[in-house]
Amino acid sequence: MRARLDIPAGTLHRISHRSEILGRNRLGDSETREIVVYTPHGHDGSDLPLLVDIVGFTAGGPSHVNWKNFGENVPERLDRLIHDGELPPVVVAFPDCFTRLGGNQYIDSLAMGPWGTWLTTEMLEVVEGRFRCGGKGKRGIFGKSSGGYGAIIHAMKYPDVWSAAACHSGDMAFELCYLPEMPSALRAITKAGSIEAFVKDFEKGPKYPGNSLHDLMTLAMAATYDPDPDPDVFCGIRLPADPETCEIIEERWNAWLEWDPVHIVDRYLDALKTMKGLWIECGDVDQYNLVYGARRLHRKLKAAGVRHVYQEFNDNHSSIDYRLDESLPFLVGKLAE
Repeated sequence: MRARLDIPAGTLHRISHRSEILGRNRLGDSETREIVVYTPHGHDGSDLPLLVDIVGFTAGGPSHVNWKNFGENVPERLDRLIHDGELPPVVVAFPDCFTRLGGNQYIDSLAMGPWGTWLTTEMLEVVEGRFRCGGKGKRGIFGKSSGGYGAIIHAMKYPDVWSAAACHSGDMAFELCYLPEMPSALRAITKAGSIEAFVKDFEKGPKYPGNSLHDLMTLAMAATYDPDPDPDVFCGIRLPADPETCEIIEERWNAWLEWDPVHIVDRYLDALKTMKGLWIECGDVDQYNLVYGARRLHRKLKAAGVRHVYQEFNDNHSSIDYRLDESLPFLVGKLAE
């Protein structure tokens, strides 16, 4: 819903891309992906910086360009910010990274697929090749929740690709945001009879009950962070907890922690110091406890002398797109330096 009808709209371009690598997943997900690309009014994209929007669990990038009630979608927000002179013109890509298990953490996984590689190679090649935008030093990545996690992990692991990143309420401090969900997932699996039965019952519909979406998310995280290499294991899902007692299986849980930004950041300080711009924020009453992880990460970065912006705001995890009014101008401004 456009806030101001007098503002000229940018253009949305829809690309259907058949990947050479995304077919390598154990979920049966398609290798053909839609990428929606926004170019500002009056621009074809040439020589502009590029931002990539990676979204939260249960969503796909193209959902951010859909009509939105009582608020702006992301392209409408971009139109307003650019028109008002608060945001320099920028190209923004919205790639579809949705999976059978409900979402994505944007890293390479034997089960989920090579999403980190796809985002930093094929996806960029398609967008930058067509619109002549971005390029080294002029690429940024941003997202919220799972997308916020993806943004900070990409800043750590792909500093040669991205020069700026914004993590909005990203998953971190896994013991606070994931372990509390484990008992519910185990109860759901027991009730269904198996992980495979739970997933197939969920897919059967016609709608999912109660906490099932959170239980599915727990299974998606297991397939992402610690997939079972046995090809006969359904979707590669194995949990880091004893199914009867919910006691943590140390080896399995340690594999998850190898992907926790708070636990691994010390290894990537040099990479993060190369970022032109790094934005980290979280609501101070985030219902998934993510603010505590954000504070821990902020303290480690500050102690190591990593330049970054850290903000807490008085809100929870939900409906916080308005925060993009601050982070997007920051990212594009840094890319322009």
